[in-house]
Parts: sequence; C-alpha cells; structure tokens
Amino acid sequence: MCLFAFGMIFAAITPADKGEKKSDEQIHLIHSDILYKNWHDPRADILVGHVRLYHDGVFLDCDSARFYKEENSFDAYGNVKMVQGDTVTLTSDTLLYDGYEMKARARGNCVLIDKKTRLESDNLDYDRVYSVGMYLYGGTLYDGENVLVSDWGQLTTTTHEAFFTDNVVLTNPQFKLVTDTLYYYTDTEIARIVTPSNIVTDDGTFIYGVKGDYATKTGEAFLLNRSYIIKDMRKVEGDSIHTDKRTGFSEVFGNAIITDEENYCMITGNYCSYDDSTGTAVATDSAVAYEYSQPPDTLYLHGDTLKMFTYNMNTDSVYRDMHAYHHVRFFRNDVQGVCDSMVTHELDSCTYMYGQPILWNEEQQLFGEEIRIYSNDSTIDWIHVIDQATTIEQVDSVSYNQVESKEMFCYFINGEIDHNVAKGNVYVDYFMNEDDGTRIGMNYSESTELIIYMENKKVKKIWMPAATGTVYPDLMIPADKRYLSRFAWFDYIRPTDRYDIFVWRSKDDKNILKKTERRQVPLQKLNNLKLKK
Repeated sequence: MCLFAFGMIFAAITPADKGEKKSDEQIHLIHSDILYKNWHDPRADILVGHVRLYHDGVFLDCDSARFYKEENSFDAYGNVKMVQGDTVTLTSDTLLYDGYEMKARARGNCVLIDKKTRLESDNLDYDRVYSVGMYLYGGTLYDGENVLVSDWGQLTTTTHEAFFTDNVVLTNPQFKLVTDTLYYYTDTEIARIVTPSNIVTDDGTFIYGVKGDYATKTGEAFLLNRSYIIKDMRKVEGDSIHTDKRTGFSEVFGNAIITDEENYCMITGNYCSYDDSTGTAVATDSAVAYEYSQPPDTLYLHGDTLKMFTYNMNTDSVYRDMHAYHHVRFFRNDVQGVCDSMVTHELDSCTYMYGQPILWNEEQQLFGEEIRIYSNDSTIDWIHVIDQATTIEQVDSVSYNQVESKEMFCYFINGEIDHNVAKGNVYVDYFMNEDDGTRIGMNYSESTELIIYMENKKVKKIWMPAATGTVYPDLMIPADKRYLSRFAWFDYIRPTDRYDIFVWRSKDDKNILKKTERRQVPLQKLNNLKLKK
C-alpha cells in the first residue's frame, strides 16, 4: 500500500509524457582541465579535472564527467556539487543529469541542502521543475534539532514540505515520534500526523494520535480521530485534543475522558480540560465523574460542570477536591442523591451537598438545608444533616416513619445504618408493629433529642429524654398527625440508575425548603450598660 501511495505522489510531481521537454536551454561547459573523446563512447566529451558545467541557473562542479551535447545531459563523477541559486545545494559521489527534463539522479553520499535543512541518502533523485528531492531506499532529514529517518521520503524545497513513509522516526532532544507516514514542514517545524503515531516526550508523556499537527519546537499538538495522552497514571482521551507542553494544559472535545488510575476515578464529558501543572480538571456538556475504588459499586456523578482540584502536587501529602455545579445527581447501588451543588474534600473525606439536597440509602430518605457525608475508602461512615433535617422511611403506600429536627446524624457500620441521632425540636411519627407484624398504631412524639438504634435494617430501640406523645390506633390517626410538617416523598426525583442521572427533576414548589434565617445576638459593650448601685 505504501508503494502505491508513493507511486501516486511520484506521478504527481513528474510529467505524464516522459518525452516532454522542460527546458530548451543547452548545458554549457565552463571549465575542464582536460577534454577528449573516447572510442568506447563516441557521443560523449570526456571531461577531467576541475570540471564546471552550467544549466539554466545551476552550476555543477565535479572531478570528471561525460558530457553528451546532443542529448543535453551529462554524467558527473567524484566530489559532485550542484548549486541552484543561493539556497539549494546537492552533493554526491556521482550524478546523472538530464537537461531537457531538468532531473538529476545522485548516487553515493547524497546530501541535498535547502537553507538549514539537510536531506541525506545513498540514492537521491532531484526534480528541478518541481523542486523535489526524493529517496527510495532509506534516508535522513536534518532540520534544526529534528532528525527524521524513513525508508521512503521526499523534500519539496519551494513549499518547505517533506513527506515520509515506512518506518518513520522523528527524534528531538525533547521527544521521539514513531509512525508509518508523516508530513513535515521545514519552515514551521510542524509534523503533520496522518496515520497512527506514537510520541514519547522527555518527561515521560505518551501521546497517541491518528491525525493532526505536532509543533516540534513547542510541544503543542492538535490531534483528531480519537487520540489520547498518558502521563504517570493519568490518561486524557477524546475525539480531538489540543495540548501544550509548555503550559501542561490540554483541552479535549467530543466524548472526552480523563482517567486517574492511581485514585480509581474518571471524568467524562463532551468537553474536558486538564492542567498538568496544577492537577486541575474540568468537564462540561454531559459531564460525569466515576469513582470505582470499591468495585463493582461504582459511583456515577453528574452536574452541569465538574471541577477537580489537586493540592500539594508532587508531595506525599497530595489531596484532591471535586466540585459539582448545578443540577447535581449521583447514583450508586447503595446510595443516591440530588442537589444544586456539591463539594468533596479528599483531605477530610467529606462530601458537602448544598441547594435542596436529598439523599437516599436503601429505604431511607434524608433531606435538609445542607447534608455532609463522611466516608472511609468510599464507604459511608456517618451523615450530618443541618437545619430542617428530615428523614422518612416508607412503610406502605400511605404510611411513613418520619423524623424532623434541627439537625440529624446517621451512623453506619459496613455500609448499613447503625443508629440515627436527631437534635433540636424533634418531631416523630413512628408506626409500631407486634412481633408477628400486626400493626399496633402510630406513635407521635415531640422531644429535644432522639436516638434510633437499628439492627438488620430494622428499628431495635428508640430512646428519647422527657417527651410528649400519643399513640394512635391505625384507624384513628388524625389527618394532621399522619404526616409531619415537612413531609415530602421524593420518589419521582430519585435517580434510578446510572443513565437517569442526566434527567433533572425538580422538587414541587410547595416542598422547596426556605433557608433558615440565622440571627446573631447583638454585641454589647460594657461602657454602654448602666450599672445599678
């Protein structure tokens, strides 16, 4: 396939009719120490010693030559040097030149120089009409700090474009690029990737690209067709990527994925960015964060915008924060939640939920003005619900166990609730059953504190200090006591699976919590007080 592609390119730079003449100007002999005829080749003038020829803007020097006036061509031997203007020079051991076609075939130690660019090979053809130097059996291009090696290649001096195929390797003190086919531009030192290519930089970054541009001077890359970047244990992948080594900043567009294997987490979205110098990642447009440290229970978190911040990078005390903004929904088999915004602090293993937060754990529903979730290795240790704290458990289609208080604490052991603590203005609706499951009635109580102890996901014991309350038989529960003041069953909001996190459903207007107004006691100054004698 490479041979076919190369043949197509060769056909594009050579005339369709090989007999077509490209120049009518004759080759002129300027100097030769000796000129004679040889009966073995009567058509040629044999030139020996300090030979110099001229043709259509090109000077050629060599040790000896066979000059064919009728054919307007020559064969040059020994220290051959062809100079075109003040930019292009071709040197070799031998060179065969056709004046009509304006083509040179150089063999042995061939070097084509165009300003700062050198193209070296043992076999090199140069077409003056199209300003193309080509090798077919291995060669090397030197351009600044860049060295390109391949089996096939060509350089067009007028457009500064080089083309390489088969076993292409581009090396630089800052990186190494390996591919099968590559375009390279000597004026900008940009490598154009057109086939699967691997780049390894001096800091250990691995870049895989199928199509795009790589700026060899700066390390800036524009990659298309599903490329990726790997550094340490982090991987950035997407339909298209823009990355800049100087700043360490990468942008990913379309099906973007940022994976952190060290911390068992991943961020996806149709747009992602990552700053390698600060460890900051951003995801938007269908953004999802995955936490899979406890397989198979993966946490799926969605928000309009996700941001990850890294602190104390390159130290033993590194930690990260995850921020989720607006329409936040998350799902894991054992816990689900929704809120307007959320912050997870790795340092204190706490997740903060703000803006009408709701949390579900199995049959338990928690909500309040703010919810804090404290974890240990992704397993919930305890939960703190602050202001207008409410927990609800569904008993049947019309009956719910309910607790309201100023704040609430839920403690877990091995992922299951062990006991709940409610403090401040505690109101309780609790349905009681006989040991055989027969309904006794509902206990309505008011207290300053409540502790509910659980065993095998069922209530084992309830403790309250001095409390007022009433037990109502099941058929005699007053309508105003069956549901507490903040009762709301948000089953229509609860995420049902990993895909449902994208579907935002708001609370009914009547169930939106109004933030508690906090009032500060006014400060008093001693000199303003009137002391009584």
